[in-house]
Amino acid sequence: MHAYVQIGLDDAKESDIYEALKALPEVKEVHILFGEWDIIAKLELTAPEALGTFVMEKIRSLPGVKLTSTMIIAK
Repeated sequence: MHAYVQIGLDDAKESDIYEALKALPEVKEVHILFGEWDIIAKLELTAPEALGTFVMEKIRSLPGVKLTSTMIIAK
């Protein structure tokens, strides 16, 4: 399954979070954005039930991540 996660940062540098996300094998793409969100990441996971755990334990736990919004890709 694939999903996009929009990430809002607090006091973190975009480049630090960008590099941390790039190092995760489940993250297939990472982009720094201008606008309401700071970063967007495309995830590839083996099962839908793994998505919540991954976002909570691997993304939201990064220092400086303020909030996330996840969109599951339908097609």
